[in-house]
Amino acid sequence: MDEQEAIDVAGLDPLPVVLPQLDRMVEAVLLASEAALTTDQLQHLLAAEDPRVDRAAVRTTLAALAERLASGASELVEVAGGWRLQVRAEFTSIIGQLWREKPPRLSRALLETLALIVYRQPITRGEIEEIRGVAVSTNIIRTLQEREWIRELGHKEVLGRPVLYGTTSRLLDDLGLKALAQLPELPEIKGVEQLEAALRKLGLEPAALAVASEQPEEIGDS
Repeated sequence: MDEQEAIDVAGLDPLPVVLPQLDRMVEAVLLASEAALTTDQLQHLLAAEDPRVDRAAVRTTLAALAERLASGASELVEVAGGWRLQVRAEFTSIIGQLWREKPPRLSRALLETLALIVYRQPITRGEIEEIRGVAVSTNIIRTLQEREWIRELGHKEVLGRPVLYGTTSRLLDDLGLKALAQLPELPEIKGVEQLEAALRKLGLEPAALAVASEQPEEIGDS
């Protein structure tokens, strides 16, 4: 999950001489933004300052910025929601010490449910329960939806027309991925052993997503 898609700078024209500060402008915008920004969003913002900025200039600038940051502690990555600047994964441990309040631990039941939705989508609640062998609580589904990690895709055309669930671009952003195709390949999940493998492949084991406090609050059960 820490590996990001490399930005291909080969064949790109050098940064236009008329826009010498464009890479710093892009860097500033991405640093200030709370969410990833698409190429179109960046172009729209920058064109307000200089109408000469088009999509090609933004793409060229992104490549130049990525190259400039290559030896630093931060990196430019492209995720599902667009482009963002982030601290390199190797510094996660030391950066985590800046926050005294630790995020609540995500329960194993919630993570198992999420892994199944990731790899078996579109999937119904009943199908999740069949593989896990236990009922899925409404709280788990609600928590995943509140975090904007899953969404309703429609209904399965069977008796009762149960809801079909799938993942969102927000989940891909949080996993540092641009597309579902970047997920590690796995055999079809049909039981507990394959589910365990899915959790490991996704880095969705509880310790990987949240550091528990001395008495952690677990979100999502059953």
